[in-house]
Amino acid sequence: MSQQKIGTRCVQAGYTPKNGEPRQIPIIQSTTFKYDTSEDMGKLFDLEASGYFYTRLQNPTNDHVAAKIAALEGGTAAMLTSSGQAANFFALFNICECGSHIVASSSIYGGTFNLIAVTMAKMGIEVTFVSPTATDEELDAAFKDNTRAVFGETIANPALTVLDIEKFANAAHRHGVPLIVDNTFPTPVNCRPIEWGADIVTHSTTKYMDGHGAGVGGAIVDSGKFDWMAHADKFPGLCQPDDSYHGITYADKFGKEGAFITKATAQLMRDFGSIQSPQNAFILNLGLESLHVRMPKHVENGLAVARFLEKHPKVVKVSYPGLESDKYYELAKKYMPNGGCGVVSFELEGGRSAAENFMKKLKLAAIETHVADARTCCLNPATSTHRQMTDEQLSEAGIPAGLVRMSCGLEDKEDLIADLEQALS
Repeated sequence: MSQQKIGTRCVQAGYTPKNGEPRQIPIIQSTTFKYDTSEDMGKLFDLEASGYFYTRLQNPTNDHVAAKIAALEGGTAAMLTSSGQAANFFALFNICECGSHIVASSSIYGGTFNLIAVTMAKMGIEVTFVSPTATDEELDAAFKDNTRAVFGETIANPALTVLDIEKFANAAHRHGVPLIVDNTFPTPVNCRPIEWGADIVTHSTTKYMDGHGAGVGGAIVDSGKFDWMAHADKFPGLCQPDDSYHGITYADKFGKEGAFITKATAQLMRDFGSIQSPQNAFILNLGLESLHVRMPKHVENGLAVARFLEKHPKVVKVSYPGLESDKYYELAKKYMPNGGCGVVSFELEGGRSAAENFMKKLKLAAIETHVADARTCCLNPATSTHRQMTDEQLSEAGIPAGLVRMSCGLEDKEDLIADLEQALS
């Protein structure tokens, strides 16, 4: 399947019905599964056999959809989670514990920044934030003996900085740890971080993957390339027996291709229960089937809107990596030759109040705490998604108070531009 083109994988990967079986992925809306003997069930609990015993851990609907996302990203294993936040937390916490350290790009989604800087800090996990434009020397200086992961976003939400994936991957590997990349905005249609050295890829499937604002969800994909056993002292959770799960050593039993996701399922999903419902997974799959058709339209609209805004006298600055004038243009061209996404960030003259006034006047674009949808929407991060950050943190993350994040949907670009024009005037 991985040899096929991305569009074919969007439509076909993850599920192949047998003779007389349903053509669409079936929704297995059941909490539990029946077995004839307790021995049969025991084999499942010992991870000696594959199958299902409780939807909190695994469900066939979810597994088919996760398999499709793994095929899209070019990974060896994947799992669905209840949200993108759960995916990022699981991906990090699967290899970090009290006393660990993370190196992260400072230009990431506000919720993820808060997760790492505040919530995980309460668990005894510290972080060093580095600029996405950090030099090799600056990156190396951020690592400590207890560093266990490097984290960044392909295209940061909402600053739209582009991560130099190869540079961050090389730094991570120099220090014997994996690079985890949140690839929500470009999706695997426009960028596949594993091909550039990333080890783990996460998604908020709520965004373009669903694409219709219908179901919240997340996903984690393992590249299957990071050799945990070669750094066994750093990753005891994967390389030493798990007393909470029958003494299994995940890296030993499931190899580098399956250890990470198996541990995240058998341990973290068991204990935290952040599952995606089978109904949501079904909805997500419907979105995935058209992902390769939708993404070029989002990119086309994003670029048209960015070019219009760039020339407008009331706009101070436009961030869109597809613009030749954007500081991340060359990086975007390297990692995303077909374009990144439909999200455009721009700063208006007059700051926060100008941004709020402008958004009130829009007719097509709705003010929503959402992004990457079939319908155009916008928000002012400083007063919504990023309001927990100080002005200093906001400017560090490249999000000035007057910034508007606009997510260009699938409408006709001429209508979107006309709406912007009337709102600005």
